[in-house]
Amino acid sequence: MKPFDSPRQTLGTLDADAAARLVTAAADVALVVDESGTIRDLAVVAADLPLDAERLWIGQPWIDTVTVESRPKVEALLREPVEPAAAPRWRQVNHPVAGAADLPVLYCTVRLPRRGALLAFGRDLRAVSQLQQQLMDSQRTMEREYSRLRHAETRYRLLFQLAAEAVLIVDAATMKIAEANPAALRLLGDSSKRLIGRVFPLGVDIDGQRAVQDQLAGLRVAGNAEDIVARAADGRQRLLVSASLFRQESASYFLVRLSPLAGDARATMVSPIRSRLLEVIDQLPDGFVVTDPNGQVLTANAAFLDLTQMGSEAQMRGEPLSRWLGRPGVDLEVLLSNLRQHGVVRSFATAVRGQFGSTTEVEISAVSVPNGDPPCLGFALRHAGNRTAADARGRELPHSVAQLTELIGRVPLKDLVRDTTDVIERLCIEAALELTKDNRASAAEMLGLSRQSLYVKLRRYGLIGAEEEAETDTTAS
Repeated sequence: MKPFDSPRQTLGTLDADAAARLVTAAADVALVVDESGTIRDLAVVAADLPLDAERLWIGQPWIDTVTVESRPKVEALLREPVEPAAAPRWRQVNHPVAGAADLPVLYCTVRLPRRGALLAFGRDLRAVSQLQQQLMDSQRTMEREYSRLRHAETRYRLLFQLAAEAVLIVDAATMKIAEANPAALRLLGDSSKRLIGRVFPLGVDIDGQRAVQDQLAGLRVAGNAEDIVARAADGRQRLLVSASLFRQESASYFLVRLSPLAGDARATMVSPIRSRLLEVIDQLPDGFVVTDPNGQVLTANAAFLDLTQMGSEAQMRGEPLSRWLGRPGVDLEVLLSNLRQHGVVRSFATAVRGQFGSTTEVEISAVSVPNGDPPCLGFALRHAGNRTAADARGRELPHSVAQLTELIGRVPLKDLVRDTTDVIERLCIEAALELTKDNRASAAEMLGLSRQSLYVKLRRYGLIGAEEEAETDTTAS
């Protein structure tokens, strides 16, 4: 501390009042303490200090006005007061406040010229204490977040190392492999030192490399890309390649997963057969569509796209199948209900409406696959055309109400009403013949028909044979 060079000339002789004003101007709290450490006078300058010091502290030992841990500091201040020409030694003490946090005050003491009294200058440290508390809270928060990040990174590393799928982290800018898990090293048959830094794609044949490059290019533009199938470079197995894009530290990366489609020799042998089966289904002239259990389209072949006049499979994926069936909200519900009950539906007659207004009569055969992964429904649609109307005219009449019920949803209502009338008429004729012991004349009279009309209806319903019909015609003539 550098004191005034000539205080007597610049400050002059100060009286007690002037000295008191200087002290109160220089401190937030000022204490006059006698040689025994008792507070004899004080001045509380800061009006917002939560102290009732004027009433409680005067006449009390200074050491009794502070907290326990601050008592040694007060003893040091009383024992080593600062001489007028020496540098001040500041110590922080805390005063207890009822119902609130302790009040921190920074003190230094100066010896007064008479009777060994001390003058204690105090500065309010609440603002500094609040800043310190905020700093500590921020530091604790940072430590918690850092610990959470370390735990998350540990879990990520563990999952990355233990994953059964081959996983690669590829730099989207340079296409170089940044990380690879042990499964990728086993699949690609390389060591980590040789694999890291190599340009991707690798491990697949030439056609597969082109397909993967197109997949990643589409991923850059659209943010998502469909999975593709590529054959391994050794030609022994096929790989399902999945990719996703993420950002880290202002850089973009691809997360690429490689999953073998054939896990053993038997699966390797069956896989090409199933591949050819899928190719055949896609080339079928009959429409074929696969939906989820609620009727939402998952995939469809080219023939179904032609029936619905849709441009691509992606346009109908996720749409309800009822959008294209003849009666929206009815036909699909009938199909789903029968599939839930029986698992299979055959020759369900309906129509398919195209996107631009065309209508095609079809027959639908459907099957439920509840144990699939995921569960799904398959629908095969075959052109019916004029055959539907011909079959409706020439089909055998139902023999019971149960058979009529089965036709609901498969036959138009007007045909059902006509068939119902025919069934009732035939049942009445059969009952009349049974009551009359096959006496045609009595049966005709009972039904209110002429004999000729009765024979016409018998022939219509197949209740009379060809020989009997010829004999009847000879007798009538």
